[in-house]
Amino acid sequence: MADTANPFLAPSPLPYQLPPFARIRDEHYAPAFEQGFAEQLAEIEAIVANKELPTFENTLVALERSGQTLLRVAEVFFNKSSADSTDFTNALEEEIAPKLAAHQDAIRLDPRLYERISELYRRIDGLGLDAESRYLLERYHQEFTLAGAGLSDEEKARLREFNQRLSTLTTRFEKNLLADTNELAVVFDSAEELDGLGESELSAAAEAARERGLEGSFVVNLVLLTGHPWLADLTNRDSRERIMRASRSRGIRGGEHDNRALVLEITRLRAERARLLGFETHAAFVTADETARTPQAVADMLGRLAPAAARNARAEQEDLQRQLPDGQSVASWDWAALTAKVRQEKYDVDLAAMRPYFEAERVLRDGVFYAATRLYGITFEERPDLVAYHPEARVFEVRNEDGSGLGLYILDLYTRDSKRGGAWMNPLISQSALLGNPTVVVNNLNVPKPAPGEPTLLTYDETNTLFHEFGHALHGLFARVTYPKFAGTNVFRDFVEFPSQVNEMWMLWPEIVENYAVHYKTGEKLPQEIIDRLHASESFNEGFATSEYLAAALLDQAWHTITADDQVEDVAEFEARALAEVGLDNPAVPPRYASTYFAHTFSGGYDAGYYSYIWSEVLDADTVEWFKENGGLTRENGDRFRHRLLGVGGSRDPLEAYRDFRGRDAVIDPLLKRRGLDR
Repeated sequence: MADTANPFLAPSPLPYQLPPFARIRDEHYAPAFEQGFAEQLAEIEAIVANKELPTFENTLVALERSGQTLLRVAEVFFNKSSADSTDFTNALEEEIAPKLAAHQDAIRLDPRLYERISELYRRIDGLGLDAESRYLLERYHQEFTLAGAGLSDEEKARLREFNQRLSTLTTRFEKNLLADTNELAVVFDSAEELDGLGESELSAAAEAARERGLEGSFVVNLVLLTGHPWLADLTNRDSRERIMRASRSRGIRGGEHDNRALVLEITRLRAERARLLGFETHAAFVTADETARTPQAVADMLGRLAPAAARNARAEQEDLQRQLPDGQSVASWDWAALTAKVRQEKYDVDLAAMRPYFEAERVLRDGVFYAATRLYGITFEERPDLVAYHPEARVFEVRNEDGSGLGLYILDLYTRDSKRGGAWMNPLISQSALLGNPTVVVNNLNVPKPAPGEPTLLTYDETNTLFHEFGHALHGLFARVTYPKFAGTNVFRDFVEFPSQVNEMWMLWPEIVENYAVHYKTGEKLPQEIIDRLHASESFNEGFATSEYLAAALLDQAWHTITADDQVEDVAEFEARALAEVGLDNPAVPPRYASTYFAHTFSGGYDAGYYSYIWSEVLDADTVEWFKENGGLTRENGDRFRHRLLGVGGSRDPLEAYRDFRGRDAVIDPLLKRRGLDR
C-alpha cells in the first residue's frame, strides 16, 4: 500500500534531514502550509497566554521553537518555485504569498507577544544571558518595533493590507519576468548568424531549440542581466542587437506580462507603508536595520564612486569607438564584443578562448571543492543515492577534516525554462543547536546545457559565479549557532554578499587555478602567461562594470527614496531622470538591470538594498589584502575566517565579527584600487 502520509509533517528520516523529494507530491504542499500556519499560531498563543512572568525561556526560546512544519514546507516549496516552477507552483505561490504575509503579521503585530519581548528587553541587563542570547533579545525587540508592533490597531490593520498586497505584487512580478524571459528567447535560423560562438555554445543553443520543438534552429535564452555572456563572441552585429533588444524589452511590451504597473504600485505601497511605520521613505525603513543605518550613508558611498566610474567608462568607450567604421557609434550590444577585441590588443587576453580550460566538472571538483579543502580541511563526496528536487540537481555530502558530518550541498547547474534567472543559494535545512538541526544548502546557476555527450564549458564569468555562490553555501554550511534565527546566511542584507565575494579570490589563486584550469581535450594547463595577463588586466573595463552596477544600485535607491506624496506615473521617464541625475545615463552602458526586470529589488528581497554588493565589497577587498599579507591559502587562515566570521552566522553584529577577524574596521582603499577608481 502506498504511503500517503504528508512528508512535511515530521522531520525527514534521511541523512541530514534532506527533504524526502521522492515522496513529495504537489498535493502535499497546500495542506502542509495550512497545518504549519495553524500549528505556529497555536504555539504563539501558548506563549502569550502564559500567566507566568515573561522569561527568556518561556518567551524567546519558545518562539524560536515554533513553526517547524511551516519552515519545512516553505523552504522546499520556495526553492522549487524558483528552480523548477510549474503552473501548479505558480498558482499556489500567488495563493500562499498573501497568506504567509498575513501569518507573519499575526505574529509580529501581536501586542501581547510584543509586550513580553519588551518586558524582557527592559530587564535585559539582569537576565544573565550569554552573548548570543542577549543578541537574540536585542534583534527581536528591534525587528518587532520596526515591523510595526507598537502601532495602533487601526494602523496595524492598514499595515496588514500593505504587506499582503505587496506579497502578491512581488510574486506576480517574478512570474511575469520568468514568462516574458522565456517568450523573448531569440530564435536564429542558422549557425552563421551565431558566428563566433564555440562548439559548446552552439550545442547549447541547438539543444535549447530542440527542447522547444524547433529542430534545426538555434535558441539563445536570455539571462537575468541586461547583457548576455555570448555578446562578447558574436561577430554578427545584427544578432547582437536582436539579443540586447529582446533583453531590454522584458516587462515593457504590454499584455499580461508587462511589469510597469507593478513597479509603480510596489514602490508607491512601500513608500506609504514606510510613512505608516514612521519613516520618510522605504529606503530609510530598510537601512535602519542594516549596517548602513541611513540612506544618506548609502548615497554618500555610491555618490563617491559614480563620477569616477562614469569617467572611466567614457574613456573606455573612446577606445571602443576606434574599433568601429566611420558612421557607427558604440551601442550597448557592441560593448562586450569590442571590449574583447581591445582586451586582446592591450593585454593579449581572449576570455572566449579560455572556455576549454573551464570544463564544469573540473571547475567544481578540482577548483571550488579543492580550494575549500585546502583552506578549511573539508571534503566532498557525491551521494547519488540521495534524491534531490530535480534530476539535474546533484547531492554532495560535506565532512569536516576529522570526518564528522558538516552537511549536504546540492548543485543545480543548468538553465531551464522552469528556473528563474540569475544564480543564488537557498537553505533547505538550517543548522540550530536548539532544535538539533543539521544543514542542507542549494546552489542554483543558469549555465546553458549542451547536447548529450558534449562537455559543459563554462565562461570566465560563469566560473567566477560558481566560486561566488559557493561562498554563500560555505556561509550556510559553517554557521554554528544555537538559535534558528541566526542560522547560516541570516545576517544583515548589506553584509550577506561579503563571504561569497571573498570566495571569488580563489578562482585565480596560483595553487587553485593550476589544479583545475586544464584543457578538456589536450590536458594542457592554462598557461601561466595567460594567468599573468589576466591579473594585469583586472581593472580593465571596470569603468563599464562599475557604472552598470552603480546605475542599478542608484536606480533601486531612487525608486525607494520617493515619499508617499510623490507621484510617479511613467517608469521609463523616472528611470531616465534618475540615471541622468547621477551621470550614469550613457546609452552604451545601460543599468545591469532595468526596472521591469530588476528581480533583486521587485521580487528578490534586495529592495533598497542592491547597494549591498559594493558595500560588502569594501569588506571583501580589505579581506583579500589580509589573506595576501598573512600567507594566503593556509589552513590557519581558513580556520580564522571560518570561526570568526562564517561560523558565527547571524549570532553577533557583523561589523563586530569583522573587527574580531581583521583587528580593525575595513578601509575602502583596496576597493578603489581594485575597480580602478583611485586615479
